[in-house]
Amino acid sequence: MASSDIRFYFDPVCPFAWMTSRWVRMVAGQRDYTVEWRFISLRLLNSHIDYKAHFPVGYEAGHTAGLRLLRVAARTRNEHGPDTVARLYEQLGTHIFDLREDDSDGGHRGTVEFLAPILTEIGLPAELAGALEDASLDTVIQAETDEALSLTGKDVGTPIIHFDPPEGVAFFGPVISRLPEAEDAGELWDHVVGLARFPGFAELKRSLRERPQLRSFGVDVGEAGRQEDWHGGSRRTKK
Repeated sequence: MASSDIRFYFDPVCPFAWMTSRWVRMVAGQRDYTVEWRFISLRLLNSHIDYKAHFPVGYEAGHTAGLRLLRVAARTRNEHGPDTVARLYEQLGTHIFDLREDDSDGGHRGTVEFLAPILTEIGLPAELAGALEDASLDTVIQAETDEALSLTGKDVGTPIIHFDPPEGVAFFGPVISRLPEAEDAGELWDHVVGLARFPGFAELKRSLRERPQLRSFGVDVGEAGRQEDWHGGSRRTKK
């Protein structure tokens, strides 16, 4: 595809990637930016980790579901073009995070039963759900995960945003827990880009985060989620 203004690396089960992606879509519409949606897998990032020892219960199932959905996104891009990835991610995120509170471990998100209605809603063939089981697509997902990490370094998560690719700078985040109002979205973007483009800038960070303002977390629009300490940017209980 033609060079985009932004490359956005996402895992569909990451709530903070979803929140940031909604903000990026707002800014893209206001500034006439083009966005290329690319893949980074939390399951592949943590392939060397013992989930039972290092993560809360349910994280392995959730991250594995994310990898399975990325396989579908990869096949969708191959067969129907890169623009369909934007539609697929938007609908996946809406169902995962915005429709209702979800107390499950997230493993069901990697099933045909969860995915099939979403494909129908956006007019994509039901046969794409077969990619959930196609591990051969992991090569593509791993390559883009490695690509994202080559831009930022390895001690990061999702999302990763690459400004003005291929030469521009890339950063993990920004991590936001609330969606800005439309009139504030561009101003927040300008601050982030201004900081990112300073050659000597490396990191601005705190591990305290509000639970994201998403119905899947039981936080409605207009509410502030309780603060939690995301050690090293994740919910890992051990490093």
